Amino acid sequence: MVELHRTGTPSTPGAGELLQILRDGGARTKAELAAYTGLARSTVAGRIDVLLAAGLASPAGEAASTGGRPPARVAFNPRAGIVLAIDLGATHATIAIVDLAHQILDSHATPLDIAAGPETVLNLVLAEGATLMARGKHDVSTLLGVGIGVPGPVEYSTGRPTNPPIMPGWDRFDVPGYVQRALPVPVFVDNDVNVLALGEHALSWPDVDDLIFVKVSTGIGAGIISGGALQRGAQGSAGDMGHVQVPYSHDSPRTPGDERDLEAVASGSALAASLTAAGLAASGSQDVVDLVRGGNPAAIAATRQAGREVGEVLATVVNMLNPSMIVLGGSISRAGEHLLAGVREVVYRRSIPLATQHLAIVQSMAGTTAGVLGAALMVTQRVLDPSNIDALAATLTPRT
Repeated sequence: MVELHRTGTPSTPGAGELLQILRDGGARTKAELAAYTGLARSTVAGRIDVLLAAGLASPAGEAASTGGRPPARVAFNPRAGIVLAIDLGATHATIAIVDLAHQILDSHATPLDIAAGPETVLNLVLAEGATLMARGKHDVSTLLGVGIGVPGPVEYSTGRPTNPPIMPGWDRFDVPGYVQRALPVPVFVDNDVNVLALGEHALSWPDVDDLIFVKVSTGIGAGIISGGALQRGAQGSAGDMGHVQVPYSHDSPRTPGDERDLEAVASGSALAASLTAAGLAASGSQDVVDLVRGGNPAAIAATRQAGREVGEVLATVVNMLNPSMIVLGGSISRAGEHLLAGVREVVYRRSIPLATQHLAIVQSMAGTTAGVLGAALMVTQRVLDPSNIDALAATLTPRT
């Protein structure tokens, strides 16, 4: 028998805990659930009936009979509701409709300017979301929540961006409140790197409990998965490694008095500025990527050095947190192996042997869908939490 817990103390598994068992995708009989939880069959039957009535569970055929009538099986119903997932970048957005098993049902990418301000940007992505819902014939009553990733710091408890450097007009803006004027459902907002970390973990490395996702793009940030869960810190600012001063190294071309932070020396914007100063045409991250892919020696060398600078900061992170995997993502990481090689070169040399003996440093594998998948996960982790299931079951409209 497996003991299930709520708020750290033993408790009798309710409908919410039974749903968590079913969310692995396997179909089970009520007798199997009773044996697994230690509950009486009549108790399991009553709680499964609640989930069936809410549409969160559905019949899944019959199990093999051991004599008499074959027992009926039930399974999690991922189409019981949908999530609107939004991944905002500086110049683009991806909007998706995602089911409760985190399958993307439909999505659309659109250009935008995050500096246009919150109302303009949110109106645009909400209109795109409404189009996707209409195209898929999804009724708004099946919408369980909205998840949004934004390219700047977020106070997670309120969903408000806080002093975001590339998002003028967004500081302390009530993003959840504004979205709920159009869609009266739970709305969760986090910075884009945390959202990407959730998506990358779920898509590519679900069995890795201790992972750090590092995004190297216009800015630099990290999402920390520890013990299988995303760690946001006290105020939601955990992982802001872009504003950590880079330790001076004799291997670096920087002077000993150079006290800039990591973002100022290794981000896509910093690389573009240094290449421009060297006489190359580079106005942003994409130009850097194009130069590297085109085989430009100066761009390749600069990107490799950026990897070393990122590695200087990550070496300390590895010693502190002891992850088993570091995943590099963001536009600069997609320029080839050069950034990755620079990071590996320094991290394996400067971190303690115990922390690196089983450490893998790899490229992101999740691709362009990681952001919206992470945004959807952010919603389902909260909305489908066991403590919320009973209330949800009373209000959810089943999808047929």
